[in-house]
Amino acid sequence: MAIVQIHFQVFGKVQRVFFRKYTHAQAEKLRLSGWVRNDPDGTVVGVAEGSAENIAAMKQWLSTVGSPKSKIERAVFTNEQQVAARQFAKFEIDRSTSD
Repeated sequence: MAIVQIHFQVFGKVQRVFFRKYTHAQAEKLRLSGWVRNDPDGTVVGVAEGSAENIAAMKQWLSTVGSPKSKIERAVFTNEQQVAARQFAKFEIDRSTSD
C-alpha cells in the first residue's frame, strides 16, 4: 500500500477550541501517523501520513469539520507526496508551541 504524506495549515478560530485534540482523535480513527501543533501565528499546523483514501478523508475533515467550537476559514495542504515508508510511528500532539 502506498503511503501518502501531507503538510497542513488550518486558518480561522482553531486555537483554544480543542482543535488539536479532535485532530488527534480523527487521525487515530483514520489510522494516520504524524503530528499537530498550534503555531504562533494563530493557525494549527501538522503533518499526516497514511493511505491515499484516509489522507483524502482527513483533508476533508480539516477543511470542513474540525472541533465543535472551531470556525475554519480555510485549510492549506502542501508537499503532498508518496513516501516509501512511514516517517512517524503514531499521530501525536506537539505541545512545543504555546496554546
